[in-house]
Amino acid sequence: GALVYGMVRGKYNYQVLRYSLTYDDLPEAFDGFQITQISDIHSGSFDNAEKVQHGIDLINQQQSDVILFTGDLVNNVADEMLPWQNQFATLKAPQGVFSVLGNHDYGDYYQWPSEKVKAQNLEKLFQIQEAMGWKLLRNENRFIERGNDRLALIGVENWGKGFKRAGDLQKALKTI
Repeated sequence: GALVYGMVRGKYNYQVLRYSLTYDDLPEAFDGFQITQISDIHSGSFDNAEKVQHGIDLINQQQSDVILFTGDLVNNVADEMLPWQNQFATLKAPQGVFSVLGNHDYGDYYQWPSEKVKAQNLEKLFQIQEAMGWKLLRNENRFIERGNDRLALIGVENWGKGFKRAGDLQKALKTI
């Protein structure tokens, strides 16, 4: 019942939750740095552009320094994102929009005619994210800089228990 409710009624029940974190060793330049984290868009379930835009507006209203998308852009197929690509391309933050893949993004829950077609689907998902201006981190890192200080942003692919494990933390940390 909860699954059906979430898919039908809860898919547009957006919430902004705010947390303040403190770290003794955080570089001073990052005091007040704001992160917006979003996840599990599952764009193949969308059917209302106005409600999708409301969610995007909520994200942009946070005026965060960086936006982090933590997986499941689609249910299964990259084309699910095409009708929403232009809307999600409007997500903006001064330090950028970064993303990682979730278990659904690999297309493992879909019957593909061949492994080649499945691989092409995943490549198309990469291209969609690039076209939106998102920086997809596939077991890699980037540095976010403020003044003379910087933080490492580490993007590890899907790592969940019971799901595809494509994550390689050692590879992501290699150049740090």
